[in-house]
Amino acid sequence: MNTNQSKTISQQTDDNKEIDLTRPELYINRELSLLAFHRRVLIQAKDKNMPLLECLRFLCIACTNLDEFFEVRVAALKEQVAFGSVQAGADNMSPLEVLNNISIDAHDFIEEQYQLLNDKLFPALEQEGICFLKRDQWNKAQSKWVRDYFDNELLPILSPIGLDIAHPFPRTLNKSLNFIVSLKGKDAFGRDSGMAVVQAPRSLPRLIPLPSELSEHPHEFIFLSSILHAYVEDLFPGMKVTGCYQFRVTRNSHLFVDEEEIDDLLRALEGELPGRRYGDTVRLEVPDNCPDKMINFLLKHFGLNKQDLYQVNGPVNLNRLLPLPDLVNRPDLKFPSFTPSLPACLHHDLFSSIREGDILLHHPFQSFSPVVDFVRQAAADPQVLAIKQTLYRTGAKSVLVDALLEAARSGKEVTVVVELRARFDEEANIGLASRLQEAGAHVVYGVVGYKTHAKMIMVVRREGKKLQRYVHLGTGNYHDRTARVYTDYGLLTCNKDIGEDVHKMFMQLTSLGRSTKLKKLLQSPFSLYTGLIERIDRETEAARQGKPAHIIAKINALTESQIIRALYKASMAGVKIDLIVRGICCLRPGIPGISDNIHVRSIVGRFLEHTRTFYFLNEGNSEVFCASADWMTRNLLKRVEECYPIENLEHKNRVIEQGLKLYLEDNTQAWILDSEGHYTRLQAETTPISAQQTLLQLLTH
Repeated sequence: MNTNQSKTISQQTDDNKEIDLTRPELYINRELSLLAFHRRVLIQAKDKNMPLLECLRFLCIACTNLDEFFEVRVAALKEQVAFGSVQAGADNMSPLEVLNNISIDAHDFIEEQYQLLNDKLFPALEQEGICFLKRDQWNKAQSKWVRDYFDNELLPILSPIGLDIAHPFPRTLNKSLNFIVSLKGKDAFGRDSGMAVVQAPRSLPRLIPLPSELSEHPHEFIFLSSILHAYVEDLFPGMKVTGCYQFRVTRNSHLFVDEEEIDDLLRALEGELPGRRYGDTVRLEVPDNCPDKMINFLLKHFGLNKQDLYQVNGPVNLNRLLPLPDLVNRPDLKFPSFTPSLPACLHHDLFSSIREGDILLHHPFQSFSPVVDFVRQAAADPQVLAIKQTLYRTGAKSVLVDALLEAARSGKEVTVVVELRARFDEEANIGLASRLQEAGAHVVYGVVGYKTHAKMIMVVRREGKKLQRYVHLGTGNYHDRTARVYTDYGLLTCNKDIGEDVHKMFMQLTSLGRSTKLKKLLQSPFSLYTGLIERIDRETEAARQGKPAHIIAKINALTESQIIRALYKASMAGVKIDLIVRGICCLRPGIPGISDNIHVRSIVGRFLEHTRTFYFLNEGNSEVFCASADWMTRNLLKRVEECYPIENLEHKNRVIEQGLKLYLEDNTQAWILDSEGHYTRLQAETTPISAQQTLLQLLTH
């Protein structure tokens, strides 16, 4: 939105005319906002206060994020353009317009990545004795070792493909490392195609440490690509290699499953997964010294144009560097370790602890182990009759799944709602679903057309003459590894009303029947959307009556247009609105007369901000909720999500002070969004405040 548009909107407000809140200039494009978030992650790698190996890790995370952006978002836009779609979002940008803007931003993004790697990170790593040796830097002993590595580890499993009518271009896996080779001369059969393709084996590491006795520095590494480059002529005896260049293609990773036509979702997904590796190409990456002739050959083969081409100054796929922090024993170049705390109210017997009062956990500052122990104790307790749990992302090896298997094998009623369609975790989820079924658990895959994204565990335990429900509700996945790097809330409770609500939600997921009204929880796709609108409208009405009104929301994304319009109306009525939105934000704050009471910030730090927390002043009788859902159309209307109240006064104050207000005070890792859609990083003018660092000091050992 430009200055003239802002003045026009302001003029309409001053004239007391009805403002059309559907006008496209009031909205930021979803995809461009997501790309802006990935850039904020990249800039973390430039932070002078960040340990060096963590800077490298953030560079790799930014690369991973961008890969997924192309695999999912760019691929979807390309499909829309191919089908002739001109349908636009609230911002009124057509798919083709969005693609053109993405191309400009993404090319700048990738150039910035490699400039950072070459000009800052590689030199800084070398100063610390961590070196990446190029071919012309190998001494005689190193060259011999590399030669032996090629002969013994690489050559036996390579299958170079000479391109001719009998040897068509091989299928290239999504994001795999490949080489296009130009040749001169004729082979044993008199062929002279002039071109070949070599695919790097997926079984070998991309980063190879040199033996310490051959290294001049504490840590020396060679890229697998350098080894292949050095001895590529050995793959084509009697011929001359005139050029050898890396390339990588990114493919559409969407899995198409027609849920109306299939009768077994697991089998259908199993059939689709192999095809993901060979979806339509959406991006080609080559080194910047690759000749135009080869580039044009590759573009033509993959059906791409120059807009889809990314020429890089370094190794294609910076994720090859991701293993480095684990290969180098340099704690001084990494974040300081910490030990998450445990709430003082916890006893060895978790059920006894929960009966004494709700337990609120704030990960990763507080340990995830009580959640694991909750299921483990339930599995081993003879008084426990049933365990029900939702699983979205757990990882291939999960201690929680192991506990569920133990419970099922011991004869307990175990019901697990496994979301098979969790993107990029489908294969792992299919595997764990099969394991659970083999152990005797009841496994269902949720509701057709609605992903099950809710995070719920319910344990039914016999206590005397009654059955007691114990519940865990969370904002994040049941994944013990990500629980160490994502910020999330979890609630352990035996509240009767919450237990009944969770029971009803599980019944919806496993059985058939109409939705019933819940007492405490808000639920997508039924009551959460309307519940949020009602609460925003309630604050709006309070402001109109001259009463204090305040909304704070900490979420990962804000895209739902009706929610945005409700927030605009609330701002126009005088409601103070503070939004902490980590990633996508389609709302424009600071528009005179419309959103000048709305402030938006994004926190990007050591941990991935993942909590979804909502606060409504409610005329002094404040309401606080935690949820599995963001304020996106898909979360509110197309998924099964849970949103639970924090009613214990101590816990409520903790969430407000530590989970919301502290983040609003952050002046070191906060980015402020303006009405033009630009983010500016805050610079501490007084005492520096980092929410994550403060919580580490408060809650960890």
